[in-house]
Amino acid sequence: MSKLGIVADDLTGATTVGVLLARSNIPVAAYFDSDNLSKDTGQEAFILTTDSRAVKKEDAKARVKQAVMSLKENNATYLAKRIDTTLRGNIGAEVEAMLEMMDEDAIGIMVPAMPQSKRILVGGYSIIDSIPLSQTPVAKDVRTPVEESHCPTLIKKQTDYPIETISLNAILAGEAAVQHSFIKARDNGAKIIIADAVSLEHIDLIAQVVSNLKWNVLTIDPGPFTERMAYYNGFRTEGKMLDKEEVSSSHMDGTILAVAGSASSVTKEQINYLSKQENVIQIPVIVKDLICSNKAASKEIKRVIESAVNYLKADSPQALIIETSVTNERIDLKAEERGNGLQSGEAANNINKALGEITKGILMQTSKVKGIYMTGGDTMVHVLKTLEAVGIKLLDYVIPQADLGVVIGGYSDGLVVVGKGGLTGSTQTAVDIIERIAKEAGNRDLIES
Repeated sequence: MSKLGIVADDLTGATTVGVLLARSNIPVAAYFDSDNLSKDTGQEAFILTTDSRAVKKEDAKARVKQAVMSLKENNATYLAKRIDTTLRGNIGAEVEAMLEMMDEDAIGIMVPAMPQSKRILVGGYSIIDSIPLSQTPVAKDVRTPVEESHCPTLIKKQTDYPIETISLNAILAGEAAVQHSFIKARDNGAKIIIADAVSLEHIDLIAQVVSNLKWNVLTIDPGPFTERMAYYNGFRTEGKMLDKEEVSSSHMDGTILAVAGSASSVTKEQINYLSKQENVIQIPVIVKDLICSNKAASKEIKRVIESAVNYLKADSPQALIIETSVTNERIDLKAEERGNGLQSGEAANNINKALGEITKGILMQTSKVKGIYMTGGDTMVHVLKTLEAVGIKLLDYVIPQADLGVVIGGYSDGLVVVGKGGLTGSTQTAVDIIERIAKEAGNRDLIES
C-alpha cells in the first residue's frame, strides 16, 4: 500500500501538518526517528522529524536524506517537505536533499502559505497577519532569525536550483492560467516553483492543477498544500470529517500540566492570562540555574518537582503551569554561553532538558496529570523524549498550529497532549487549549471506564 512520507524540521511543524491530514480522515502519526515506522501499519501518512532547523546546512541535508531513505523503506511513494510558516531554517538545503533522493524528473512545488493562521504569500512576499515577515518578531528569533520577506530571494540564497514563481495574478485568472503558468515555469528550467496564495481556495486550485498535470512532485509548504495534494492523490477515508465543536465537554478528574519554555512575547501574554484564571497554579522556574547541567540545575529541578507534587496532593487544580519566561527577566543566552564556556545552543538545550526532567518527575510521582500542554517546539521535543515517547498520533487542532494528539510509547503512552509554537495564537489561546485537553481526556476516561 502506498503511503505519504513527510519530513519536518521540528516536532511542532510535524504536528501542524499532521492534524490537517487527520481532519481530512487520513490516519497519520509523527515520529522522532525511523525505528518505529515499520511497527505502525495503521497509518496512511508518516511524518519524520529531523530536528534540523537550527543546525548547519550540511548536517540538515544529511538528516533529511536519512529520513527520506527510511520513509521509502516503509512504502512512502509520495513525499512532502513541511516548512515553517515563517520560513525559518534550512529550507533550500533540505528541499535539495529531498529532490536528490527522488527521480530526475521530480520537481518541487512550494506554496508557503497557511491562510488559516494568517500566513499568506503575495508577489512572493511572506505576510504574517498583515505584516511583512522581516518586520515580525521572527526577524529577532534567537536561533533562526529571518530578515528577508521576499520568499524567492530567501530561497535562492539557500539553493543553486533554478527557481520560478507563479504570481497571484495567474492564480486569480483561474485554472487554465494556473496550468499554463506551471507548464511555462517548468519549460523555463525550474526545479522549484514558488506560488502565491492568500486563501485556502487558492491552495486548493493549485493542488487540483498540479495533481492533474501528473508530475512527479515534492510538495513544499506548512501543511495546507500537502493536505490538498494528499486528498487529490486518494489519501483519504470515507466518513464525516472531525468537527472540533462536537467534542463532548465531559468532566475530567485531574489536572492539565502546562509546560511553557518559549520566551516569545506571545507566549508570555498567553501564560500570564492563563495564570490569572480560577483554579490555576503557577510555578516559576529559575532559568539561570538551568543553563549549566550542574548541582544548581539539579537542585532547581528537584524544587519544582516537589512543589508541583505537593500542590497536586493537596488539591486538583484545573491547570498547573511550569514556566521559564513569564516571571523571569529575559536572559541573553549567547552571553551566558560565552560566560560559562558552553557551545552555541547548549544553554537553550539544557533549559529544555530540565523542563523534560521536571515533567517526568511530576508524572512519576502522581497520577493526577491527565494531559500536557507544551509551548515552544524545542520544549515539546525535550519533554516527549525525556518521557521516552516515540511519536504522536494526531487527532485535531485547537486552533491552527496548536495541535492535539495522543502520545505513542514511553512513560506517558496514551496521554492527551497539545503542542504549540511560541509565536502562535491570541491572549485566550492557552485557556482554550487547557479546556480542550480536559474535554478530550474526559472523553477518553469515559470510553475506558
